[in-house]
Amino acid sequence: MEKSELLRNIINLPIISSGLAEEMLSGSFRSVFKGQGMEFDEARHYQSGDDIRTIDWNASARFGYPFVKMYREERELTILLLIDISPSMHRGNITKADVLSPFEQALICASLIAFSAEHGGQQVGSFFFDKDVEKAFAPSRGRKHIMSMIMAGLQFQDNQADKTQNGSNIASALKAAQRLLKKRALVVVISDFFSINWEHEMATLCRKHDCIALRICGAKEIPYHGLITMEDPETGIKMETPAGLNSFKQNWEQWHNERTINWEAQCRKSGASLLDITTETNAPTALMKFFSGRGFNKHSQSKSR
Repeated sequence: MEKSELLRNIINLPIISSGLAEEMLSGSFRSVFKGQGMEFDEARHYQSGDDIRTIDWNASARFGYPFVKMYREERELTILLLIDISPSMHRGNITKADVLSPFEQALICASLIAFSAEHGGQQVGSFFFDKDVEKAFAPSRGRKHIMSMIMAGLQFQDNQADKTQNGSNIASALKAAQRLLKKRALVVVISDFFSINWEHEMATLCRKHDCIALRICGAKEIPYHGLITMEDPETGIKMETPAGLNSFKQNWEQWHNERTINWEAQCRKSGASLLDITTETNAPTALMKFFSGRGFNKHSQSKSR
């Protein structure tokens, strides 16, 4: 998609993002996360009827009298978007020329979440990463801040599409998020997840923060017949493949299915929630369904086709 057309589509997103903002900040969505929107306020003397699970044992031992912890609702939700800009995210769709690339779909999803955060008065930041974090925006508020992130993403669309380099390093981006975030936050990793050894860092981040793995998938079917040349966008390696053979098509489908099952298992083991969409998915509809709870489950797969 042309940069100008993609920008026009993104500029229209604030019109439909208010509904998504309500779903993101609603009790039905936030209650599934471990923090439940509460943070420590103060400690006071224990009173008859108080829940013993709220007893502050350290303060009680220090002063020789039982204290309980008091909490207040945490209205501010910091959102950090980790956006994969590696070469595989910029590959074109092999079935339809007018379908978005994985990176273009990722940028639309990120923009939707950012505009929704603006509606809710929340802070939002972002990392653009491949093998390292290439561009970072600390969490902040305001339309100007969001548009700066979007314009940076559009620049990566121009500069990275034809660039061959090592693949994405999700673990590096997750480590950077750990260093940046001091208070509980919502971290959304938007990637095709062509990366390895990220599970440990994801699990570490999930212990303190709420994490969503949003996987963007391209075409899973090969529309061509006969002998074709396929190229790995991450390494530049090319291979002649007999796309017309049924055995090849079956192996191709099996590889995609096994990769999906493995990704789902890795997310669940790490403690991250998951959303799997394609480049042909209507992003606003998919995200609305996910955050409303109709397509969301902390311990099971959430797919939008």
